[in-house]
Amino acid sequence: MQQTEIAAKYYKVLNGRTQCLLCPQLCKIQEGKVGICRTRTNKGGRLIVTNYGEITSLAVDPIEKKPLYHFFPGADILSIGGKGCNLSCIFCQNWHISHGEVSTSYLSPGQLLERALSTEGNIGVSFTYNEPLIWFEYILDCAQLLRGSDMKVVLVTNGFINPEPLKEVLPLIDAMNIDLKSYEDVFYKKYCGGRLDPVKETIKAASDAGVHVEVTLLIIPTINDSEERLIEMTDWLASVDETIPFHISRYFPAYKLDLPPTPLDTLKRVHDIASKKLKYVYLGNQPEFIYTHTFCPACRNVLMERSGYSVRSVGVSEGNCARCGREVDIIGI
Repeated sequence: MQQTEIAAKYYKVLNGRTQCLLCPQLCKIQEGKVGICRTRTNKGGRLIVTNYGEITSLAVDPIEKKPLYHFFPGADILSIGGKGCNLSCIFCQNWHISHGEVSTSYLSPGQLLERALSTEGNIGVSFTYNEPLIWFEYILDCAQLLRGSDMKVVLVTNGFINPEPLKEVLPLIDAMNIDLKSYEDVFYKKYCGGRLDPVKETIKAASDAGVHVEVTLLIIPTINDSEERLIEMTDWLASVDETIPFHISRYFPAYKLDLPPTPLDTLKRVHDIASKKLKYVYLGNQPEFIYTHTFCPACRNVLMERSGYSVRSVGVSEGNCARCGREVDIIGI
């Protein structure tokens, strides 16, 4: 357990309640109560962080599992998760740590750095599994240590954060995979308890700040697979950066949603729509590995072959396409 109380960085006091300013939920929390994410409590008029350094998961993962396909392909990264979430998606894949009661153990920033440096072949730390941005104070402290030791810092996030704290943390982040769950605000409100615009703002702000960004969309049949909305989504992503890698993931029944799994034909239809505007589109959770390969946008030469989490560079020469010479949009290759 942590030895001292950690005050939240972003909050204000309102008539005896503390209002959290970390994310757009803007929870107003009474004495002794917690906010939506269940990681911040009002204690004597101060907003106290209850999850600082409290971890539920620690493992070494291939970077492709995040998924990040254009950031040090083939590398391993120490992956760490906490508990709680500031959204309430009824299809949550990790609901047991995001919304359930789960035991934790304490790992200080210094201990995390030591573990990262001592893990053979490791490039850094990925904050993942549950929503990392509600671990804000811990991530700030860890990221400063990690970056000071030439370790990469990765977030796998829903992107639901307010602009001011996002601006503070972005200079410490090397790469992000951001869930864009739908391109309809009504979807976010009905199925996730959130809003669309803050997520879009996070994607754009991170990209503009020079953070490596990849985006994931979980396709749920009949709920977020409208062709019109998908066209709007990919048009918007392309307006931010047409080289943003876009991962289309297959839904399977989970948590409170029991619709049948997404048909493969639906995934391929979405792939075709997205590929009209985006240079790199991938299909996850499906058996055809050709949809996980990286192709040169100029000549369609295969640059990277993937099979599961295994990756092989086959068409890259000194950072360029071996066939046409176009610069490869991949970091760390």
